[in-house]
Amino acid sequence: MPARSKITKLPPEVKAELDRRLIGGGFADYTSLAYWLAEQGFEISRSAIHRYGQEFEEKLSALRIATEQARAITEAVGDEEGVMGDALTRLCQEKAFQVLVEMQSLDPESIDFNKLTVAVAKLNKASVAQKKWMAEVRSKARDAADDVVKTAKQGGLSEEKAEEIRRRILGIV
Repeated sequence: MPARSKITKLPPEVKAELDRRLIGGGFADYTSLAYWLAEQGFEISRSAIHRYGQEFEEKLSALRIATEQARAITEAVGDEEGVMGDALTRLCQEKAFQVLVEMQSLDPESIDFNKLTVAVAKLNKASVAQKKWMAEVRSKARDAADDVVKTAKQGGLSEEKAEEIRRRILGIV
């Protein structure tokens, strides 16, 4: 197992500032970042910062791409019936599962298992809420369709035409 990166051992506020400086500096000038960390009392080599910076930049790039793709999909198909939210929840569940599977090959100290379990619990709660909301939407659509059919029949519309309207309202046709 490779040695744990010194950067992961930094205090959260120092690591957060390092991340800000990496982004602000366009993931360049690692020598200055090594000097800055030395001034803060941490001896971390330029190459270690570079390795961390490369990995961080890749993750940030992947996140930006995923965000742009989600935005494009939403603009193209909209988000009727919460399809996008459901897909996002499933994607997050898949990623959390991947982390759990890969934990065997990772340094156990590098993973905050409590945060992971909280994230999984929140994803499950979101999934349940999404399904409940979808059931409510479908129920309201059925009620509205039934009301329309009833009114249409009272107005003299044939049974066949009334049912056609009902199917169209419910998206069956």
